[in-house]
Amino acid sequence: MFFNRNVKHIAAAIATFAISATIFCSPALAMTNNNVQLKFNSNGKFKIVQFTDIQQDKDIDQRTIQLMEKVLDEEKPDLVMVTGDNLTSDCSTPESVSQAVYNIAQPMEKRAINWAVTFGNHDEEAAEKTGLNEEDMLKIYMSYNHNVNQPGVKNITGTGNMNLLIRDSKNKKAAFNLWLLDSGRYAPEEIAGQDFKSYPNWDWLRFDQVRWYYETSEKLEQQYGYKVPSIMFMHIPLWEYRFMWYASVDGRSADNHSHAVTKHSIIGERNEDECPGPFNSGMFAAMLERGDVKGVFVGHDHVNDYMGNYYGILLGYSASTGFDTYGLDGNEKDRLRGARIFNLDENVNGALVETHMVFAKDYGIQ
Repeated sequence: MFFNRNVKHIAAAIATFAISATIFCSPALAMTNNNVQLKFNSNGKFKIVQFTDIQQDKDIDQRTIQLMEKVLDEEKPDLVMVTGDNLTSDCSTPESVSQAVYNIAQPMEKRAINWAVTFGNHDEEAAEKTGLNEEDMLKIYMSYNHNVNQPGVKNITGTGNMNLLIRDSKNKKAAFNLWLLDSGRYAPEEIAGQDFKSYPNWDWLRFDQVRWYYETSEKLEQQYGYKVPSIMFMHIPLWEYRFMWYASVDGRSADNHSHAVTKHSIIGERNEDECPGPFNSGMFAAMLERGDVKGVFVGHDHVNDYMGNYYGILLGYSASTGFDTYGLDGNEKDRLRGARIFNLDENVNGALVETHMVFAKDYGIQ
């Protein structure tokens, strides 16, 4: 029964992939998703929920589902972003991957809420056992009725890099844009004969991804006659997160951070060091130059939920949603399980009105 159900999803995804791949003929192509047209409601509002680090195999912790359902029922979002480390290396067969995706999808599918995913460093770790890589997984995600992912831009690094346009309430123009980027998995064993011992060993955005963002942003401006305000979602943070926390590249003192709180309007908690890759991708400089991205939001570091304004661009975390993965120490282990909420208003300059965290404890989930 389970196998037949998921084979149907995989078959539908393959058909969708074959049709949709033809529209991504240029790495600078800017377009909205073909599956659905996202738009602000009649009051000019649009709400996004971010779930991250669900880190699920076929047997999902029911508290994770309960949290997702409570957030969706309370917030009634127009779109859900699931920002990586959706699955774990514990998946051992294609069927277990399909079941894990099914578990993640159901809270949104049952409520007919549009949703999309980006990939994290863990999603593809079981590929040798399951035979499914990120492209295969993306086809499974795309087979669901309310998923709005596309196959993604071809000939650049990563899987599922794309943008999602949100139309205004009158359906006349682009009011907002979402950038979905694959921030990768892990650094290679070596580059130029040098390993990464004592350096961070996570991945980083590559130059072709930064160039794709920049060129697509320019194309959007040419197409609509103005810079479309946007948010960027990915999994692994940029180096600028750590710079912002201390208002310094080199300083790491309490005084540095105290100054940063005021300078960058930082709120929220930092309970572990940021875990970027070994190289600065240059994405922040590209966003600063273009001036369209209002915020970058990630997961990856489960017990960080802070946010600040770094030279006009919000840099923020969502703490982990999944109960099956690491949290805080001791009795506080699950205190920061949660989701991030984004409220947009087309009548406000830049459209992003505010963003905040909600937590499992707010709904009585222990």
